[in-house]
Amino acid sequence: MPAAPQGENRSIRLTMLGIMLAMLLAMLDNAVVGTSMPTIVGDLGGLAHISWVVTAYALATAASTPVWGKLGDLFGRKKIFLASIVVFLIGSALSGAARSMGQLIVFRAVQGLGAGGIAALAFALIGSLVPPRERGRYQGMTASVMAIGTVGGPLTGGFVADHMGWRWAFYVNIPLGLLALVWCAVLLKLPAVRAKARIDWPGIALMTATITSIVLAATWAGGRYAWGSWQVLGLFAAFVVGLTLFLASQKRAAEPVLPLRVFADRNFRLASVMIFGAGAVMFGATLYLPLFQQSVQHASAANSGLLLLPLMVPIALVSNVAGKVMSRTGKYKIFPILGAGFLTLGTGLLATMDTGTSRTLAGVYMVLVGIGLGFLMQMTTTIAQNSVEMRDMGVASAGVTLFRTIGGSLGVAVFGSLFARATAAHLPGGSGSAEGGGITAADLARLPQDVRDGYLHAVATGTQQIFLVASCLCAVAFGAALFIREVPLRGKPGAGAGAGAGAGDPKPVAAPAPAATA
Repeated sequence: MPAAPQGENRSIRLTMLGIMLAMLLAMLDNAVVGTSMPTIVGDLGGLAHISWVVTAYALATAASTPVWGKLGDLFGRKKIFLASIVVFLIGSALSGAARSMGQLIVFRAVQGLGAGGIAALAFALIGSLVPPRERGRYQGMTASVMAIGTVGGPLTGGFVADHMGWRWAFYVNIPLGLLALVWCAVLLKLPAVRAKARIDWPGIALMTATITSIVLAATWAGGRYAWGSWQVLGLFAAFVVGLTLFLASQKRAAEPVLPLRVFADRNFRLASVMIFGAGAVMFGATLYLPLFQQSVQHASAANSGLLLLPLMVPIALVSNVAGKVMSRTGKYKIFPILGAGFLTLGTGLLATMDTGTSRTLAGVYMVLVGIGLGFLMQMTTTIAQNSVEMRDMGVASAGVTLFRTIGGSLGVAVFGSLFARATAAHLPGGSGSAEGGGITAADLARLPQDVRDGYLHAVATGTQQIFLVASCLCAVAFGAALFIREVPLRGKPGAGAGAGAGAGDPKPVAAPAPAATA
């Protein structure tokens, strides 16, 4: 297999480093905020709304992802990518200045809007720069950046929460974001492409309404309203109607926000199912494991970040190894099967944790989940992008991001509903469902023994229910992985255009974005 020219490799690496530096923003943010969440709740109150701090972010990301893709088609990917970074930084600054849980939720939605552009355009740019078969050659660099985000995030979040105050969990994004902004502005070299494309506003409106309906139904059911209440049933009905109208609109639209042709490929459909489950597990684990560790296992915010290392480190290491093997052999089907299998086992074991579970044993369970995510997360993106034509690379990238964020949004919403109901049922007096503040570590130490034991039991019970549901989702992902077809990967070095370069994409470096992406 001939090697690419040295200068070309260097150019690709520098360009990808700038793109991944921007992606690091969102990775750091999720980990930092998840670790700092108990401290935030202790200051602002609103334990019953804790899941919305993540759900608002994920919902805004999901709804905005295809919109950013279309704007990239109209005005150039580089300009819109830089604009999404600016929006993310504005949301970070506002979140750090929030004075109530309601304000924090709104400002987190602004962050999510920026994150939608970062995720959609970054994956599309990387997909254009590096064809699927060659992506493993750069997996070491990708894994290193990923390790910084996943390992450094909890540590940064713990340190910030214990020594600087939770507001710096958001302010810390600003210097890194400015660096990413300058880096990409200077080093990201793409030709100015202005394709003729129209934004599918009716499709965007229907998609946003549909996603909002199902997330609200999952969040409120069993908590604010009963599952059989007219409010919840109405939201589910709105979801069904909205989905039906959205699908019909996509068939008629000249430039659909999510073209249905990409779903004609079985691998893309199966990859969407797998990334949906992985997104739910990732979001849920980073939010509720720190809460369990700080409450039940008596860890400080800083130690909670360290205790998340067994989950985070295997993601980077396993992803690196799997990418190199895929690039060398062209084989990849075994990796999503292994990933979903490890996820099912790991989340099932996490569902057995109680007030007597040791930190060591919990760490072993998290290693299994981390291995599963390492095999699954990036591999599903490669499978999805390899399943479509080059002209649909942006659509595939946005679609994967959409399903991952919807999975995370719905997962956290359902997990939050389960956790709130378990807390209300087990805490003395049902205080866990109160709108007021949560119980900090200092407050917990001052409680009478029987009240403290009731609180710890409530948190453990809620955590068990969360990971039991997560294990069921992972079992579905495992079933989907079994049916993946091992289609040859595109893009061997030195191959012709048919091996991974489409129209308007003559070379890996400085390749214009496909004209028909979403």
